[in-house]
Amino acid sequence: MNFENQVAIVTGGTRGIGKGITQALLQAGAKVIATYAHNDAKANMFKEEMSLYADRLTLKKFDVTDKSQCEDFFKDVTEEFDQVHILINNSGIRRDNLGASMTQEDWEQVLDTNLKGSFYMSQLSILHMMKKRYGRIINISSVGGKMGLAGQANYAASKAGQIAMSKSLSKEVAKRKITINNVCPGFIETELIDDLSEDLVKEYKSQIPMKRFGKVDEVANAVLFLASDKASYITGTTLDVSGGL
Repeated sequence: MNFENQVAIVTGGTRGIGKGITQALLQAGAKVIATYAHNDAKANMFKEEMSLYADRLTLKKFDVTDKSQCEDFFKDVTEEFDQVHILINNSGIRRDNLGASMTQEDWEQVLDTNLKGSFYMSQLSILHMMKKRYGRIINISSVGGKMGLAGQANYAASKAGQIAMSKSLSKEVAKRKITINNVCPGFIETELIDDLSEDLVKEYKSQIPMKRFGKVDEVANAVLFLASDKASYITGTTLDVSGGL
């Protein structure tokens, strides 16, 4: 797929699945603004890894849970680039605990980052894309938002919220040639699941028909398809990348 002359934003785009999506878009010719919230060292390391695409990669540090920071980010981006074609809402965190023991902070932080951040970024992108009469918005949700996992009431709620939000927003903007979809990864080999115990890894793999965890590039390929012109009649839907989970 060819994304030359297109501009893409990937939130949480320097690590894990976001890193893979950023890399895939760069390889396909896009200009990418990869955002991150905290880890300067990891972000700079990623930029060095992507030195081949240095002229098409921009890093921006801000907090997607703060609307004013999102607004400042969009102001900067739209001054630098005439048009933003693609938004990938990938920023996400986990704070697992049993529902009865979950703290208010863990509940709010996960909902704020995963859901509220996706809404703010989508809202601002839509305002820009409507003027240009074109856009692709893709949320990196999770199969956990549809099936639920013990200890993840906050995470599952945030991911289910992304799916529901996309269905509503997609109906509002379809006539402007803006599509909004979700990719729902299952268990993907990234640092997000590094804290799973050996027993849990074994248990989860036993539940997956393909009997393995997915790879980042398998998610990135699905994202690139939905971001492409080949997916022009697909909106308000969800694509699972889960090995059949």
